Amino acid sequence: MIRKYRIGTPIETESVVREVEITPGIPAELAWDEPNKTFSMPLSEDAIVYGLGETVRGINKRGWTYISNCADDPIHLESKNSLYAAHNFFAVADHESVKGFYVDTPVKTEFDIGYTRMDMLYIRMDEPDVNLYVIDPEITGTPSKAAEADTPIRRVVRQFRYLIGRSYLPPRWAFGYGQSRWGYLSEDDINAVIEGYEKSDIPLDSVYMDIDYMERYKDFTLNDETFPDFPAFVKSVRDKNIHLVPIIDAGVKIEDGYDVYEEGIKGDYFCKKEDGNPLVAAVWPGKVHFPDFLKPETRSWFGAKYDFLIRQGIDGFWNDMNEPAIFYTEDGLKQTFEKIKTYEGRNLDIKSFFAFTGMVSGISNNPEDYRSFYHAYHGETIRHDRVHNLYGFNMTRAAGEAMEKISPEKRLLLFSRSSYIGMHRYSGVWTGDNQSWWSHILLNIQQMPGLNMCGFLYSGADTGGFGANCTEDILLRWLGVSLYTPLFRNHAALGTRDQELYRFPHADWMRGLIRLRYRLIPYIYSEFMKAALNDDLYIQPLSFVYPEDERALHVEDQLLVGESLMVAPVYVQNAAGRMVYLPEEMKMLRFKGDVLTEETILPAGDHYIPVALKEVVMFLRKGHALPLTEAAKTTKELDYEHLKYVCFDASADSYELYMDDGESRIPE
Repeated sequence: MIRKYRIGTPIETESVVREVEITPGIPAELAWDEPNKTFSMPLSEDAIVYGLGETVRGINKRGWTYISNCADDPIHLESKNSLYAAHNFFAVADHESVKGFYVDTPVKTEFDIGYTRMDMLYIRMDEPDVNLYVIDPEITGTPSKAAEADTPIRRVVRQFRYLIGRSYLPPRWAFGYGQSRWGYLSEDDINAVIEGYEKSDIPLDSVYMDIDYMERYKDFTLNDETFPDFPAFVKSVRDKNIHLVPIIDAGVKIEDGYDVYEEGIKGDYFCKKEDGNPLVAAVWPGKVHFPDFLKPETRSWFGAKYDFLIRQGIDGFWNDMNEPAIFYTEDGLKQTFEKIKTYEGRNLDIKSFFAFTGMVSGISNNPEDYRSFYHAYHGETIRHDRVHNLYGFNMTRAAGEAMEKISPEKRLLLFSRSSYIGMHRYSGVWTGDNQSWWSHILLNIQQMPGLNMCGFLYSGADTGGFGANCTEDILLRWLGVSLYTPLFRNHAALGTRDQELYRFPHADWMRGLIRLRYRLIPYIYSEFMKAALNDDLYIQPLSFVYPEDERALHVEDQLLVGESLMVAPVYVQNAAGRMVYLPEEMKMLRFKGDVLTEETILPAGDHYIPVALKEVVMFLRKGHALPLTEAAKTTKELDYEHLKYVCFDASADSYELYMDDGESRIPE
């Protein structure tokens, strides 16, 4: 059952697709302090708080403050409050009840979950205007057998997912392995990567093109010197069943003669300052204007631009820098230079020195800059900071809506860095510029359930880490996590150590793990599609299925993947294995590379499981089956006709395999 409450005059986000009648007043579960713009509710000692999508820390969100304020911040430490996304859905579960809450407002929103007081949850907003949804686990109408069998927490999540609409469906090739790096400068660089994978016999489905493919970092352009015949190059790669996936950024370079810029000016498509002039900010190409993606006309115009690359054979994109990231604004930089002059010749003491360095380091993504420009939204002029969290959503919405028109029969790949709930209908997400740190492998594990709860099923992290220098053991262990995430991309920053798999001494171990991914694709694709089409979860915590098991309630580093598998990846440096908790009897499957070498039934309880760097261990649930195929170089070459099933007290007939052609669009 879903209840909707309206406080004040909310800015509509268009994240919800189902009509819900407004219930007068304030929900009984929450107290409302209007002067302080704060909701509050007590947390029982045993309450667990799930959700909030892409955030730091664990699956249980208690003990920290999370701020929905999409932020371009690549250093994802436990001390951070905001990442790239604003996912305002959470659920509170204890032994007495389960409740879901969706705080639908685009303004900066703080979730203080046992931080100020361990026994209290506070929701503080910049403005006291919100559509608030409260979701109970009770089923209204005639329940399905699946709904009746669900646990209360799963019923809450599934009702929320129904409320916000069906998750994005990517093509099947997008479940293959992808290689990316900031710094592939030319056709020769990309061909060398493909050749490296071919020679090492490591499967590969896609190569990503970062900003260097463009002409001086301008959207919807190509560098004719390094990509002299782009359609022919795309075709030569596609002849190998490999897909090129270019990046698109939010800022449009200010340059006379550049058609996107000139059309944007003529069509009045750019965000404006208070004086009516377009905002001048800066990102990769230098000075840019930001398209006003909150205007339908802008979305239609900008989205149609993707056809420039689609006509040349491209069938996948990733949208970046769309919080939007701001290196500086023209006005802000001018003010900074003026302030710098006042420090010249001064004796800088501790206060003035840190004021000086803070002023310079604070140029990028400065809050004052986000308060300096405006959008035309639903017939109103709205300052950007009030709708900041909707910007990346609407950029990607522009692409998604256009792609449905440009390619009405065929699914295209699309994912984004910044997001708000609702964007999940148009694309997936990746979790942004992480680091080659062991702690970020665990963070990857712990972010996946929250993302699934918020509808972002097609998701994953930059395998191996984007920043810092990746080590061989980090990469091997990270592959053991990314094996299961729908989006499986290895991505690294310019200036970091090369981390293509074939460059490492134990490339043969990595080959085995990638081959295992391809053996699992019939299962991964089937479970993903069933979850997306039925408002279900592809990845979830153990507690969602075993809520009466006290131990399962507090497991933070094991996940249920689809209906059949539980996984417990190794994420600790130099660990030769790990402790694993089984909430019931399960069959342990040990793979050395892609070869299944051991099937052992283990009783419920704690077990120390050795896992070598070249191995992966997974656990098959009782009464379930796991379909496997033989590995192939690409997803297109996989054999789906002769699957083999690993079973535990089940038969192949007991598994419902979802199968389609992997590319046709599926109507709502």
